[in-house]
Amino acid sequence: MDQKPKSSTRRGSGRVTLADVAARAGVGAITVSRALKNPQQVSEKLRVRIDRAVRELGYIPNQAARALASSETKIISVIFPSLSNAVFADLLDGIHDCLQPAGYRTMLANSHYSEGEEEELIEMMLAQNPDGIIITGIDQSEQTHQRLKRAGVPIVQTMELGDNPLDMNVGISHLAAGRAMTDYLFEQGYRHIGFIGARMDKRSQRRLRGYREAMLERGQDPDRYVLTSLSNTSFQLGADLMTQLVARHGEIDALFFSNDDLAAGAIFECQRRGIQVPRQLAICGFNDLEFASAIAPSLTTVSIPRYDMGRTTAQCLLDRLQGRQGPRQIDVGFSICRRESTL
Repeated sequence: MDQKPKSSTRRGSGRVTLADVAARAGVGAITVSRALKNPQQVSEKLRVRIDRAVRELGYIPNQAARALASSETKIISVIFPSLSNAVFADLLDGIHDCLQPAGYRTMLANSHYSEGEEEELIEMMLAQNPDGIIITGIDQSEQTHQRLKRAGVPIVQTMELGDNPLDMNVGISHLAAGRAMTDYLFEQGYRHIGFIGARMDKRSQRRLRGYREAMLERGQDPDRYVLTSLSNTSFQLGADLMTQLVARHGEIDALFFSNDDLAAGAIFECQRRGIQVPRQLAICGFNDLEFASAIAPSLTTVSIPRYDMGRTTAQCLLDRLQGRQGPRQIDVGFSICRRESTL
């Protein structure tokens, strides 16, 4: 005997609809739509009820339909050169914590420090019609520059400052930071200062330029004590490069590393070799990662407000999307964290 099919408000596809959520929550579909799009426009009591209904039913908003109806996707595309580097993790936390309460989500991609991959990712992300784009650095290819300029959405280049931003720009001058750290070492009385770098992306190259400028200003050879590698940074690489450079130039009394990973590896190697830091060799890094203050001796380094930089980057996009015109460029600044490895 045939049984009468159960009634359902779902469409034939079986997909949970906005009407299903509204019925479960005991509110109108317009209220559900408003709560999902702009949570701050409904009471906390209603948000809790609607969120519970969404979870229980497994509702997935139809972003494509929403975009067609409102010309918004509520998606911000973010391109980083690495997803394993703690530097970018802190930046992403700031971006997320600013965008999420405003109802935006991030679509994250990894360019692996490759200009070609970055070009492909830009094409792919623009096809998703994001409301805005966050991209790392200021050194995109000319093709990417032109594509972004034609995109018609707000764009923020983050992590460093440039002379001619595509749209908005939030970051620091890595050249100035490299110079400031070298100046600091001279002020501490060191005279044979070396520079060690790895990967040597554009930001690391600018730190090296800052070092060279400071050396030249004091009549020093800007290349004599420089050693770089295109390999990925690691503790072991820092140890190996330090060993090589000091073996060539035993008079070196201070080393400036392009990042904290390398510097920490050098400190560990000094401990293995019985080299006293900083009495025999001062060591400093760049980025002020979490371990920099925890190792012994604690690491002198350039500190960048990465989390705040992420929030500021995201806020620039939100301001533009909400019709507010803010500054085109924001320098978030850096500081020298003076610790035991150079004192």
